Amino acid sequence: MRFTPSRRTRRLAIGAAVVLVLGGMNAPAIWGYAADQYHDYKINKPEYKARNGHWDVVDVPEEYRINTIHAALLHTGKVLLVAGSGNNAANFKAKSFRTVLWDPRTDTYKDIPTPKDLFCSGHTQLPDGKLLVAGGTQRYEKLDGDVDKAGGLMIVHNENPDKPMTFPAGTRFTGKANHKTFESKDAVLVPRAAKTGEGDKVKVTASTARVYVEALDKGHEYETGATDNYRVEGLSGADARNSYGIANKLSFDKKDFQGIKDAFEFDPVAERYVTVDPMHEARWYPTLTTLQDGRVLSVSGLDEIGQVVPGKNEIYDPATKKWTYLPKERFFPTYPALFLTDKGRIFYTGSNAGYGPADKGRVPGLWDLESNDFTVVPGIGDPDILETSMSVLLPPAQLQRYMVLGGGGVGEDRRSTARTRIVDLRDESPRFHDGPDLYAKVRYPSSVILPDDTVLTTNGSGDYRGRGDSNVIAAELYDPRANSTRPVADPLVGRNYHSGALLLPDGRVMTFGSDSLFGDKDNTRPGTFQQQIDLYTPPYAFREERPEIKDTAPRTVRLGESATYRADRAKSIVRGRLIRPGSFTHVTNIEQRSIALDLTVSGDTFTVTLPKDPSLVPPGWYMLNVVDAKGTPSEAVWVKVPVAEEFSPAAAAESSANSS
Repeated sequence: MRFTPSRRTRRLAIGAAVVLVLGGMNAPAIWGYAADQYHDYKINKPEYKARNGHWDVVDVPEEYRINTIHAALLHTGKVLLVAGSGNNAANFKAKSFRTVLWDPRTDTYKDIPTPKDLFCSGHTQLPDGKLLVAGGTQRYEKLDGDVDKAGGLMIVHNENPDKPMTFPAGTRFTGKANHKTFESKDAVLVPRAAKTGEGDKVKVTASTARVYVEALDKGHEYETGATDNYRVEGLSGADARNSYGIANKLSFDKKDFQGIKDAFEFDPVAERYVTVDPMHEARWYPTLTTLQDGRVLSVSGLDEIGQVVPGKNEIYDPATKKWTYLPKERFFPTYPALFLTDKGRIFYTGSNAGYGPADKGRVPGLWDLESNDFTVVPGIGDPDILETSMSVLLPPAQLQRYMVLGGGGVGEDRRSTARTRIVDLRDESPRFHDGPDLYAKVRYPSSVILPDDTVLTTNGSGDYRGRGDSNVIAAELYDPRANSTRPVADPLVGRNYHSGALLLPDGRVMTFGSDSLFGDKDNTRPGTFQQQIDLYTPPYAFREERPEIKDTAPRTVRLGESATYRADRAKSIVRGRLIRPGSFTHVTNIEQRSIALDLTVSGDTFTVTLPKDPSLVPPGWYMLNVVDAKGTPSEAVWVKVPVAEEFSPAAAAESSANSS
């Protein structure tokens, strides 16, 4: 008997056929959806998190989403997110400068009035817990073809030893030979001339100051090609004779970003910027390094006319709020990675983030600030691709081992590297050696020291600013004891230029920023700034038990002194770590360091003893963590380490009295 299908059977068969056809047509989409579902399932399994950690997106309200360029953890537990103009020329023109204060514990936000464009400033932690922020943007760059007025450097002279001269923005300078007039874009103060000798042997040496000038009108007929002397309009008599300008070529050449001299202390308690004395040099892309006595070294940056500051370095004293030049000069490219190391010397790893000639100031070495001697540390196998590399003082800091990770060629060079390089400064003749390769060839990787003595490294891009869709979405943990790495959970988004990462007191890591040059693989669409903030929870936070410090009130503990705390599961504690809060921008976080503490346990308490060396533990606020035998750290409590006795005002006064 012949089988005749029912109407329902025929309908089901036809439906199944349609599904198969549609499935074939949409197989990639269906497969992609299924793969995403499986990926989400896998990364949320408890055993996966316990091995690889987990990423979450911070739900930042729309009104607080900014182009975070700089981020610093404060001793209040809050994070200062600084955009300034956020690499946005329209914001700069509108004087729309942003800073947001974020509290990760309560996930609350606050707008902070921002006095200047702190985009591309430098910052460091001060002994009292304030954050010193210095430098920033005076003017945005103009590329070849965008410059519509001739301009450049005017050196203004003052031959009067009896009074300084101040010239406001808009002061006009007219050439005596070329008769062309240029206008200053900023105010400039020219100090009194120097006067030496007496009677008929008096010698007066003119003082000088620099200012950027532009022609009054557009057009190539206004550019100059030779050095000329310029009279200052509006002056007469002796002032006209004593004050004048000298300029070389004023042209249509590319104009780089220009820096500012302004400096501020951000007060974490009052939650506001406080103006302090400006630097002597304008700086855009400077590095600030806190020294063993609590003063701050300021190095490099682009000046008020867009040139790299030519080795004029200066020191900020938090006690007087004033800056003084170092007596001798030393040149570095912008944002050099400069770490405080033993005997107060500065170790330059070779990492930097941008501007400067390819053949000057790029060799790693130890710098003695007092003598200005610089001892080269050799061994870097690829010294020409250290730009946009990351540098870390490996934990614990007592071992004085530094790692340089990734990097690329100078400027917009397409080269990048997966190499890491490690040096032990305790060696009699320190020399870099290669460490394990990173997960990929990357510029702009972000590395964070964790309280269990591992280092988390995330993201970066294979090409300049993510060009060619080259963002690398990967992360790994490096174990300095084993000198080995292992992959962990992949980040949620790509991050390259203008990105960074910070350790939080609860042991999680925040990542921020990314400023891709283009938005597609073919480099035809402009990129958009990544405003998303993510949180990485490391594997140790998914373990069943974790030590807990019960005494959470902040304490002051001096170098060499001890402090006792109550703790849950105190008998399980085997290590103590003092971790300096990070301050990150442009692949640079020279603040972070993890210091091993002497530790004893008694009953439900533990006692930690701080080292005595102020070069190892510069003054300021620190996070205290304890770690159990499984490598599980506690959440941190805050400890303040004052300026060492030998550098205190009383000691300085006594030394001065004895010397007199």
